[in-house]
Amino acid sequence: MGIAKSTAKGHQQTVADADVQLKASDDDMLIVLTDYPSPDISEPIFRMGERLKGLGEEGSWWKVRSLKTGHDNYIPCIHVAKIYHGWLFEGVVRQKAEELLRMPGNIVGSFMVRESPKERGVYSLSVKHRAIKHYKIFRMANSWYYISPRLTFPSLEDMVNHYLDAADGLCSVLTAPCLAFTANAPSTVPQHPPVVMRHNFDWKNVDRSQLLNANSADNQHARDMVSFGVRNSIASYLSLAETTDSSRTSNRKKKSKSVYLMTDTSNTLYEEDYD
Repeated sequence: MGIAKSTAKGHQQTVADADVQLKASDDDMLIVLTDYPSPDISEPIFRMGERLKGLGEEGSWWKVRSLKTGHDNYIPCIHVAKIYHGWLFEGVVRQKAEELLRMPGNIVGSFMVRESPKERGVYSLSVKHRAIKHYKIFRMANSWYYISPRLTFPSLEDMVNHYLDAADGLCSVLTAPCLAFTANAPSTVPQHPPVVMRHNFDWKNVDRSQLLNANSADNQHARDMVSFGVRNSIASYLSLAETTDSSRTSNRKKKSKSVYLMTDTSNTLYEEDYD
């Protein structure tokens, strides 16, 4: 029993070490899984299938740089998946793999190796052909891999390199990683307003003059504190409120006039003011 447990632990450690080495990378590359923000909310900053360079995780957010525009911004972690070696997609489910492989820019033979989001170290190969084909990748006790038992490989890289040269039973020879051609050089596309990471603050302590005059060049604090859209909304509300209050005050101060007829024989009309 002790020997069996020791062997199992040794195998698990070997698998874990192999996974760490497989995912070793100097750069964090990401792919967008769903449009962000949702088109129902506003014009998306990032589109599904766009490749990004990860600059660092901050809680549940990634700070990223678009490979298409060269601009930096933030995106929630749930909207992206990590990519290793250009073709290993971490935590992508079967349905999402099909959506990504059907996107424009992919050709016959476009592929991805995807790691199961439910179990680390479990992989599948998805390939675009007339339909999207999926192949389970098996792992041997010595951590070698195979799709067909007659062909085994010491690593996933060796497996991918082999099928880049020959289909050998697959629906197609592998041609290019999924959406590899979307990583264009920086362009002159207009930059979207950045997603600003803000901390909560006490609205009671907000200086009203800062909100109304935040567009001045020297009022950096107000621009950092409240977004442009929110400032405009608050300023409009306050302006309307001031107009309404001013109107009410004016009406209250306006003198009321009462007219009555004197009972003398001249029939002259007199006006008496009431404060």
